[in-house]
Amino acid sequence: MLEAMTALLSVITIFLVFCLLIFLGVTWYESSKAEIPREIANPKLLRRIHTFSTGVIILGNVLQKLGEFYRPRFIRLVQKIIMPKLNEDPELFMKDLQFEDVPVRIYQPRSPSVSGRKGVVFFHGGGFVLGSIDSYDIFCRYLTKNSGAVVVSVGYRLAPEHRCPAAFDDCLLATIHFLKTAQDHGVDPSSVIICGDSAGGNLTAAVCQALVGRSDIPKPLAQVMIYPVVQMADFNTPSYQQNKMVPLIFQDTVVYFTLQYIGGDLSLSNKITNGSHVPPEIRLKLSKWLSSKEFKVKGNKPHMMAPFNKDVYEKVKKAFDLPCSPLLSDDAVFRQLPKAYILTCEFDILLDDGILYKKRLEDNGVPVTWYHVKDGFHALICFFDQPDMVSGKLAVDNIITYIQNL
Repeated sequence: MLEAMTALLSVITIFLVFCLLIFLGVTWYESSKAEIPREIANPKLLRRIHTFSTGVIILGNVLQKLGEFYRPRFIRLVQKIIMPKLNEDPELFMKDLQFEDVPVRIYQPRSPSVSGRKGVVFFHGGGFVLGSIDSYDIFCRYLTKNSGAVVVSVGYRLAPEHRCPAAFDDCLLATIHFLKTAQDHGVDPSSVIICGDSAGGNLTAAVCQALVGRSDIPKPLAQVMIYPVVQMADFNTPSYQQNKMVPLIFQDTVVYFTLQYIGGDLSLSNKITNGSHVPPEIRLKLSKWLSSKEFKVKGNKPHMMAPFNKDVYEKVKKAFDLPCSPLLSDDAVFRQLPKAYILTCEFDILLDDGILYKKRLEDNGVPVTWYHVKDGFHALICFFDQPDMVSGKLAVDNIITYIQNL
């Protein structure tokens, strides 16, 4: 009996080792497909982060097929497990509250202020699928302590459990509530900045547009968009072509997040990627905006979208609504927007999204401060506190300087 048990354990051990080796091999192979330019900030750190992320995604896919975990839920669980445990900060008051049933965390400096402080409403990134208040806690603490502003981090609902416009609705509700109650938190109501990165940058743009024309609440002082996604029409802009295999976000990842957010069938991925869903009038606008010299990247040929497919459009037309594509709004809306700060990164597929939004604002007379990170990659600010991540630290400090000088 003992010999049988020993033999069984040996077989199980060999099987587990075999599975582990396969997993490591597949992870290495898949992660090696990425392109990491030599000029990019801290390529070794980026490679490690990308390899780890690839392994988590592969494991998530396996568990999803086994029916144990839905992939986004598994990735969120891993993020929560590896997140550092944070204690109270002697320099800050921090409190978790609800604004109109939307979870928020408020960060307030403990140091006294002779007048109302600036306020920052922050929307985290994560493709509308990942990210949380906790995953951006370090960033929000640093932002509060170094800017002197009161920061409100918004925990909006995530896809695919909550489809568009759930995230937008939550961010808009939380922002309106804060604008109405800013003085209760020691904030000057006329000095509130809306801020977000990546998907949070999209939500920043959309919320500011939704507030245009409102006379019952103070107008935001400024909008800060950090490598934002501002359109879900063209996934083949020059920067998409140039950086589609540069971590930490790929072309197919953006399409996947888009379909999860708008509730589209994932089988439509190829049709969305080739532009079959884009109607003629929007193609005309994009062609006009992308015809300027900023988008003529050396080595990239202009991408020709596939013929318009009305059936595909009907299934994903939500992608062109305000909460998804604020870039497509009318000039009349843009002209009424607050001044803006836009941060872009050279090695980021969303680089052109940021430049497109910058040009639309400038063409409509809105002042824009543009900060471009020449060696930056997507999600750069999430690693600003890592050793040797100089570009990330400089980028975050530049955001803080902008807020201080408003």
